Amino acid sequence: MSEHILSAWGGRVKSRLASLDVKSLGRVGVLLGGRSGEREISLLSGNGVLQALLSKGVDAHGFDPGLRNPTELVSEKFDRIFISLHGRYGEDGTIQGLLDLLDLPYTGSGVLASALAIDKIVTKQVWISNGLATPEFEELTANSDWNAVVKHLGLPLIVKPAHEGSSLGLTKVQSVDELPAAYQLAAGLDKKVIAETCIIGDELTCPLVGQGSNAEALPVIKIIPPQANYDFHNKYFSDETQYLCPTGLASEVNERVQALALAAYKALGCRTWGRADVMLDQKTGKPYLLEMNTSPGMTSHSLVPMAAKAAGIDYADLVLWLLSQTLEQKEGALA
Repeated sequence: MSEHILSAWGGRVKSRLASLDVKSLGRVGVLLGGRSGEREISLLSGNGVLQALLSKGVDAHGFDPGLRNPTELVSEKFDRIFISLHGRYGEDGTIQGLLDLLDLPYTGSGVLASALAIDKIVTKQVWISNGLATPEFEELTANSDWNAVVKHLGLPLIVKPAHEGSSLGLTKVQSVDELPAAYQLAAGLDKKVIAETCIIGDELTCPLVGQGSNAEALPVIKIIPPQANYDFHNKYFSDETQYLCPTGLASEVNERVQALALAAYKALGCRTWGRADVMLDQKTGKPYLLEMNTSPGMTSHSLVPMAAKAAGIDYADLVLWLLSQTLEQKEGALA
């Protein structure tokens, strides 16, 4: 993607918002908190979104399905929903299915794309079937042959829960002896555990917006965590993690990462927005897809707002634009 295309996106956002009547959005529910292991981050994201919408004059209200029965969404008489939930029961198609049944438009991907993207193993299978590069992997069980796993994937390798985000339960395994404990840690959070080859190189992320043929990539961000450890703390609370946008990489590298991320987004059928995490192999320069986030974080350390800012759009305008996309949402869409 060229800078011209990125500037064009920013211009379209500004034009859209200039003609938007916030009253047309009606009563808006911001889903935050929830029941997943990422509840703490969802509260930060959701409260940021809520304050941004209120600052724009939107009739917005927080709703925590971790504390309230989601069926209460009916009595709240919301006209549309901004989903700021992360992880299971918020990013996995379950809440999306409920909202579809209630005929409530919402931000982000629909049931099918959400369910696909939350499962790291299924996501990889979709990407591989589309010829998209992702690290070698296998599903682990308590009966896995650890030596065979290492022979297949090499060392170091990554072990993590298949349905968790924010690096919860993730271990970078340096020796075969570390595999059982890594598996137990991940299995404590999820019945499904994945091991994948660890790609050594630059850690990148690429936000994406839109749907289908109109989808496009925002600027790539390079992440430089302390001690090369982008764990839960360094993602959300550390001021030591560095984020470079622009990345400082050659333009052709950024374009290759954007093209791969965009293809990954389309292959899963995502809509509104998402964020692809990518590793750039330091030996070959080849980018590899790690994960797709269909309900990205919106905290002070989050990456989609950072990329949007580089494209000329501030946090509050980004939030309002994302919500405005629900005005055209087709009823019953499964994507």
